[in-house]
Amino acid sequence: MDEHRLRALLTGIREKRLDIDAGVAELKQLPFADLGFAKIDFHRHLRQGFPEVVYCAGKTTEQVVAIVRKLAEKADHNILTTRAGREVYEAVAAEVADCEYHDLARLIIVRRGEQAKRGRIVVLSAGTSDLPVAEEAALTAEAMGNRVERIYDAGVAGIHRLLHYRDELLAARVLIVVAGMEGALPSVVGGMVDKPVIAVPTSVGYGASFGGLAALLAMLNSCASGISVVNIDNGFGAGYQAALINRLGDDANRGAGA
Repeated sequence: MDEHRLRALLTGIREKRLDIDAGVAELKQLPFADLGFAKIDFHRHLRQGFPEVVYCAGKTTEQVVAIVRKLAEKADHNILTTRAGREVYEAVAAEVADCEYHDLARLIIVRRGEQAKRGRIVVLSAGTSDLPVAEEAALTAEAMGNRVERIYDAGVAGIHRLLHYRDELLAARVLIVVAGMEGALPSVVGGMVDKPVIAVPTSVGYGASFGGLAALLAMLNSCASGISVVNIDNGFGAGYQAALINRLGDDANRGAGA
């Protein structure tokens, strides 16, 4: 339940268009629904501005289907599930309407009408091998109602490719920079722009990259200011964080009368 729906419910009761008992029954389901193996957090949109996101890894297909089906009963906004295989998508799509699957990012999105498109988030990847993580970030931000621009395969091994997009980088409100190997790209971008940069290390690389640990440590030790770092391969976390920053920018503009 989001704030708009809660206000509509309370207004309906106040204006006597809604029976009090019906209103109480609706509010009883506001905190969460207990499925035994999972407790569905219906209150999360009201607290955080976006519904609970379903992490599919480690769950059975039946558990994912039950969770998404329950979320869809109440959702007014997009529902997002991460790290989902195609077989999970097919099972969810058989039960819930308006599902779409993104193979590269392993995401299922249940669409719930047109979402507002705010600000501009640029998602930048160092190489083509980083695209699964970059797409997870981009699709997460888009599902949360943001304008997203993608710039892919523009790593430091060919710095002219990055410099070609200088205007696009400078026009972004927040940037997500995805890189494996030595993880140098966020530092370069951080030295070019005056906006928040969210660095995402990936597990792409040869043996001494230690599954992304080398890139993670390089990003944490960046000399450029304004860089924050999420976990290895955590495109979802970067997309979500970028959406929160972008929303703050819109709220500030509205407060200033922009």
